[in-house]
Amino acid sequence: MIPRLGTSSVLVCSFLLSLFASGQTQNMSKPKPHVIVIGVNGMELDVIRPLLLKGQMPNLAKVIKNGAYGKLRTVGSPNCPRVYTTMFTSTKPEEHGVTGFLVGGITANTNMLKEEPIWSALSKNGVTVGMATVPATFPVMPVNGYMISGMLTRGKNCEDGVLCAPKLSEVEGGEPVYPSSMKAELLKNVGDFYIDCERMPSAEQLKGHEAEVIDTWLKKVDVIREQQTKLFDYLLKSHPTDFTWMVQSCEDRTGHWLYPIAPYNVGYNPKINSVRPDAFPDQYIGFDKVLGTILQSVDEKTYVFIVSDHGIKPLREFEETDPHAHMDHEKTTPVIAKHDFVDGDDVPGSLFVMGPGIKHNFRLMGFEASVYDIAPTILRLYGIPQAEQMRGHVLTEIFEGANSVAEK
Repeated sequence: MIPRLGTSSVLVCSFLLSLFASGQTQNMSKPKPHVIVIGVNGMELDVIRPLLLKGQMPNLAKVIKNGAYGKLRTVGSPNCPRVYTTMFTSTKPEEHGVTGFLVGGITANTNMLKEEPIWSALSKNGVTVGMATVPATFPVMPVNGYMISGMLTRGKNCEDGVLCAPKLSEVEGGEPVYPSSMKAELLKNVGDFYIDCERMPSAEQLKGHEAEVIDTWLKKVDVIREQQTKLFDYLLKSHPTDFTWMVQSCEDRTGHWLYPIAPYNVGYNPKINSVRPDAFPDQYIGFDKVLGTILQSVDEKTYVFIVSDHGIKPLREFEETDPHAHMDHEKTTPVIAKHDFVDGDDVPGSLFVMGPGIKHNFRLMGFEASVYDIAPTILRLYGIPQAEQMRGHVLTEIFEGANSVAEK
């Protein structure tokens, strides 16, 4: 169990930094793998498959050709903080403490962590770590590198931190950057970027101005994606680390209310759903361009993991009794697709991996991989044993049989 920041952040910082130094001394002579994890919030395989077939996602197609891919089993009633923290710790939500956006009426935050996250385990073993706009990492924690908080960061006009988009300069209620001295550097070299994607418009804002509001919101999404691309590129080139995890979240927000549903689907509203039926697929085409920028910092010795916490599907008529089925997102936005179905197998995430010793064009069938397996697999790449409490397993099936890394 890791010490909680709420008890004494100074003691935690001193403790971890001493461990970082110790780990670096022990591992200086041993070269470390280079791993980049790219998180996509709510990647829906049913939407990206036709885009791949039409050649509209060439960078993801390259990863598939040179790696392994498949569905990623998620947890029940999945949402970002619940699933990402499960990926961080390889433990169940009720074990790691972050069970949803709100826990006991309080916005989920790192002070709630009850199990050690992967960035701490890596840091203690001398691995340099970079975390950028990853959900549920606010307030930031000390790492052997840097951390920039993501979804659930609180700030100006975003006091509860849920589904908001504060700029870096507007963050309140905790530190958004570790080390704190890095904040000024980012503002100077990257600009005052949005920490997370924009909040979706309310039904009231949309009424009578559907096309105008939708187009304006989508243009803002494009701006945020451009900012994140600039941030990721700057970090990879100016602050390279052994392990880097970066995430963007606009796909999920767009899918909730602009999923390209047909008129017979639950909740269909022609004034909204016929305005930009291309909006949701376009998010993945936009992501592919971000991926292309990231791949510029990838060589043949780099492991690339692309993970999504869950998929997203249209609402279902027979689930009308489900209190979440027709609830507006935060009770304001007309939602026509969701991911928090009780059975997480209805909305699986996705996994794409390439790197040294990874099988090429290899498809994981069924649910061979789960969100619990991400941390153990990454730890194995660094030769670090997984902790006893971790519930996942190393995805040895994605490696060539003779690969020494997979057999460590």
